[in-house]
Amino acid sequence: MKINYPDLEKIIEKLSAKKQTISFAESCTGGRLAASFTSISGASTVFHGSVVSYSNDIKKAWLGVTQETLEKHGAVSSQCVKEMLEGISTMTDTLKSDYAIAISGIAGPNGGTKEKPVGTVYIGLNTPTNQTIYKCLFKGDREQVQEQSTLLAIEKLKEVLEI
Repeated sequence: MKINYPDLEKIIEKLSAKKQTISFAESCTGGRLAASFTSISGASTVFHGSVVSYSNDIKKAWLGVTQETLEKHGAVSSQCVKEMLEGISTMTDTLKSDYAIAISGIAGPNGGTKEKPVGTVYIGLNTPTNQTIYKCLFKGDREQVQEQSTLLAIEKLKEVLEI
């Protein structure tokens, strides 16, 4: 099923015109953000790739998230998303992305706590000049939380690109 994300073509066109690139590190969205980009013709001019780092072991091994961060703050935290952003932004020296998005959260229906209920999601965005991490609390079932997370990540990217 193809999901239509508003203005995704415009995002790709703008990044392409500026000769800029983007990469993703996704956890609870399971690659939805990457799939949304690759559903658009021309994405290969701007999209480097994505890591679906669903397990903490992959977050550590591939993205450089520290054990200390995971123990102290958990995988669903601004600290973890910050390290995921840093990891995906610099995964290789030659392919440093201009933009990066990282997403980690609890899509449910299980896994929530009083401090971090189901629907808690952190979305991080690196730009050439800034890093912002958003804490969200989405409502709905697992698919709805994943969908809202993906959509908000795209919306925040649109805002910084002024689309």
